[in-house]
Amino acid sequence: MPQTPPFSAMFDSSGYNRNVYQPSEDSCGGLNYHDNNLLSGSLEALIQHLVPNVDYYPDNQTRKIAPKILQLLTEWTETFPYDFRDERMMRNLKDLAHRMASGEETYRKNVQQMMQCLIRKLAALSQYEEVLAKLSSTATDRLTVLKAKPQSIQRDIMTVCSDPYTLAQQLTHIELERLNYIGPEEFVQAFVQKDPLDNDKNCYSERKKTRNLEAYVEWFNRLSYLVATEICMPVKKKHRARMIEYFIDVARECFNIGNFNSLMAIISGMNMSPVSRLKKTWAKVKTAKFDILEHQMDPSSNFLNYRTALRGAAQRSLTAHSSREKIVIPFFSLLIKDIYFLNEGCVNRLPNGHVNFEKFWELAKQVSEFMTWKQVECPFERDRKVLQYLLSVPVFSEDALYLASYESEGPENNIEKDRWKSLRASLLGRV
Repeated sequence: MPQTPPFSAMFDSSGYNRNVYQPSEDSCGGLNYHDNNLLSGSLEALIQHLVPNVDYYPDNQTRKIAPKILQLLTEWTETFPYDFRDERMMRNLKDLAHRMASGEETYRKNVQQMMQCLIRKLAALSQYEEVLAKLSSTATDRLTVLKAKPQSIQRDIMTVCSDPYTLAQQLTHIELERLNYIGPEEFVQAFVQKDPLDNDKNCYSERKKTRNLEAYVEWFNRLSYLVATEICMPVKKKHRARMIEYFIDVARECFNIGNFNSLMAIISGMNMSPVSRLKKTWAKVKTAKFDILEHQMDPSSNFLNYRTALRGAAQRSLTAHSSREKIVIPFFSLLIKDIYFLNEGCVNRLPNGHVNFEKFWELAKQVSEFMTWKQVECPFERDRKVLQYLLSVPVFSEDALYLASYESEGPENNIEKDRWKSLRASLLGRV
């Protein structure tokens, strides 16, 4: 299965220092600094540092504090808009915005712009999620379709898009669109453990806040199964071999573009057991290019080869003169695992009770880099016919893939023979 494997299966988190930083003696009021950078502090001291009090209260506070509050709210709504899908959060924001807008005309105009921008983002998100829900509800197993309409087997990806370069570009369209809807807060929420003492079923923590991240992982799985389906479906061996070579060319172009997520999904699909067991088919394939791609995505040494290629793409993006050169689409499951182990391998609080700023700076650095990559505008022309096929064509289930594989190249041992008979009985109603 190409689904995201358990985090622990991919990495050993022992390489992380669980404290990251040992507090220095350069402290002030419960806050620790190094070279004028705040590294840690108790939660109480941090709050005290931010909130005016009897000893710290700016003169003419409204005029001085209001712009800073507006700046904070603007950055909050722009960077973490999904926080305001909660009615309580939006209600509090509107109340605060109303108070600020009742002041100077400048504030009123800026507050209106902030609220309009937020509402547009939330509306676009809702529309996107409706599309995802519709795609999910209409998804069917390819075998079911073929049993109802056997002639539909003649339609495959190569009849819809014969050019592998075009397909790689359309995959990049899908990747960038789905990346764009992942909010940075979803990375945090993916690893948050709900407080067992919190019995309020209506509280904000109960809301599903990682749906777009999960939808992106589901897209990876769908693409893997689509690749395997297209390879296993043809009856003739030469057609299956041609399909494998086609996807090798698609994967290579994805690598050249900087679309590592589609690249890995394609490799994952081609390495699924129903595909890899087709020895007679693979014997007719020129695999040199595929071997190079597998080497680039080799998981050994903590994906060293891939990480080197990713750094190269990231550097190219920094000095890019065109949108195409700016494209960096990371292997998403690996990015999630890196963030997971950074989160799990480093403590939130230091032994003295201070908040571990250095850990959160490192988390912010990784998420911020991702945020830069996901905002790149896709430079390729959209092909609606190809996009529709990629997003909605039925794919084989795992059992149907095995059945198609056995039908193409017969079982090699008794275990495979027994499974073939079982699948024929359960999926085709044949003995």
